[in-house]
Amino acid sequence: MRSSPRRLPALLLGTALVATVLGVGTIASATTDAHTGRDATAATSVAHLGHTMAVSTQASGDDPDGDGYIPAVPQVTGVTPSTATPPTRYFHEFQANCSVTHTAPDDPIVYPGQPGKSHDHTFMGNTSTNANSTTASLTGGATTCKAPADASGYWMPSLYNGDRKILPVGPQTIYYKAGVTDYTSVRPFPKGLRFVVGNPMQSADEFRHHRGFVEGWECGDSYFNVDFPASCPSRADVQLNIRFQAPSCWDGKYLDTPDHKSHMAYPVVKPGTNDNMCPADHPVALPMIEFKMAFPVNGDMSQVRLASGRGYSFHYDFFNAWEDRTLKALVDHCIVGGLQCDARGYDQTHPEAGATLNSDYRLP
Repeated sequence: MRSSPRRLPALLLGTALVATVLGVGTIASATTDAHTGRDATAATSVAHLGHTMAVSTQASGDDPDGDGYIPAVPQVTGVTPSTATPPTRYFHEFQANCSVTHTAPDDPIVYPGQPGKSHDHTFMGNTSTNANSTTASLTGGATTCKAPADASGYWMPSLYNGDRKILPVGPQTIYYKAGVTDYTSVRPFPKGLRFVVGNPMQSADEFRHHRGFVEGWECGDSYFNVDFPASCPSRADVQLNIRFQAPSCWDGKYLDTPDHKSHMAYPVVKPGTNDNMCPADHPVALPMIEFKMAFPVNGDMSQVRLASGRGYSFHYDFFNAWEDRTLKALVDHCIVGGLQCDARGYDQTHPEAGATLNSDYRLP
């Protein structure tokens, strides 16, 4: 049994959770959190804002002591952020093309073991993802991703036009990219890593200036919208699109933390350059996930909304359950190798490099 570092008393933490969800100010405390070394005041704001039906009252199956911290085994130590500048390659990425599987008011990261506690989510990838999902239950499961080895769970708030749910059609593009300049330093996700990207309670201005913001909501020739456009061209080739990037620097210690975010960080700019590197407290460079979603809706957009609210409440969740060898092969060939790969790990502009996966999207 692992020893559990000192944490906030349950009553204080529970009170803070309720206060946060209800919109009440956080509770001040001079206690130092042994996990982070920071003032525990920050640890009181651990509720996933916007999931206002209830606070989490049950621990994940991956977190038996219920403190919200899921340690990586083994932890990654002795790493310093890379400041190297490798040969310039414009692309260093591959795609995980995954289709929608189902929708449900579940969130196994924020509300583990509590079906119906969340707003409605649209799930992609692993077909079994639900409120009770754990690393073990997802691993090796059936998936709608082109690569059978990708049993990860991907989900986002469902989109509606009035009362009609609008689901993306066909494989959606989920990029795995290098978020740092030294793309050769990127390593695969550890099994069981999970995190939330964005905040459903963010303001329009916070959404626009979020580190993950790429082009906002777009349709036709309309770009950089923080909320849904009032209308989109009524043409068969026009869909509502969103692109949003995840943090790609990991602390090397935890697969999850109470706020489902603080174990991850966005890259920072290397002083005196335009290069991106990981910060010292999150030194491990991982793939940068980018959701590129397309919703089949256009014309009058006045009734379009997310289950979490306005367009700027967009956010998404990721729960890694890749088969380790396949993920490493794709990361090494495509990201570290500086290629622009499809879901097979094939770059059509560099056919001489070959493909990582065979025609069945499996390792040969």
